[in-house]
Amino acid sequence: MQFKSLPQLLDYFKDEATGIAYYENIRWGNEPACPHCGCTNPYKTNRGWKCRDKECHKKFTVRVGTIFENSKIPFRIWFAAIWLATEHKKGISSVQLAIDLGITQKTAWFVLHRIREMLRDKAPQMLGENKMVEIDAAHIGGKEGNKHLNKRRSNEDKNLTNEGKPYKAKKTIIGIIERNGKVALRYVSGETTQNMIDFVKTHVPADSTIYSDEAPAYKQLKRTYKHDNVKHALNIYVEGQVHTNTIENFWSVLKRGLYGVYHQVSDKHISRYLDEYAARFNNRTLTSNERFNQFLEDSESVLSYKMLVRR
Repeated sequence: MQFKSLPQLLDYFKDEATGIAYYENIRWGNEPACPHCGCTNPYKTNRGWKCRDKECHKKFTVRVGTIFENSKIPFRIWFAAIWLATEHKKGISSVQLAIDLGITQKTAWFVLHRIREMLRDKAPQMLGENKMVEIDAAHIGGKEGNKHLNKRRSNEDKNLTNEGKPYKAKKTIIGIIERNGKVALRYVSGETTQNMIDFVKTHVPADSTIYSDEAPAYKQLKRTYKHDNVKHALNIYVEGQVHTNTIENFWSVLKRGLYGVYHQVSDKHISRYLDEYAARFNNRTLTSNERFNQFLEDSESVLSYKMLVRR
């Protein structure tokens, strides 16, 4: 099926059997496999499948071993949630998703986190093999001047607020982006040289061309990469090919989403939100239908509610 809009998707998945058949084809094709032992010769039962292997012999459905496991939500609602979460450029909140799909906010929150688990890039590709790369850091959090006086950083003890509670600095996110390519993100404790170098070496091969601003954390990049920077402090933003405008454009979308849609993101879950934004950006050239099917192919990730809240 070629879905061009949400109404088309909802019209097609009118019953659960259609959703099950569609997802079985996406996940297994014509060769169903037991998610417990990998046996590829199960047989059909009234409620799903059963493994023929004598040592396994377990019953299962197509939901087992995926983000849909132990969920009573129909595939029709799941597919609509995936469509909305991956089509909205800046994301969709659990409150809005609950209203749109007629489910509770708590259910919508859990559904969205399972979708983010599906979007998580399990084997990031190396960036910058044939393209120039830009690297930068973004800081997420409220402005100090907008806070209540008792919530502001104490002048006497920088580790505390004026009311004596531990001071929480802004969240630091490191980003690497290819020009006309993909992006990789990481939430770190701070924009330190070690954090930066470790992240770059994970995603960028040696001798690649990297552009950044003049932050001291990037100075060691010259040892391994072709590195140049632009002097933002001197109001110089472009020098020939040297600029960080590509990553700055991505930050604008990310911040508008986090501030305008989600409003506040905890340290515990921010990495999942970064996975969501990176996945949408990295698949921006695909059609809506291609993106929907590709994400479903990557849905073999189990995330229980206990794992989510106790992480």
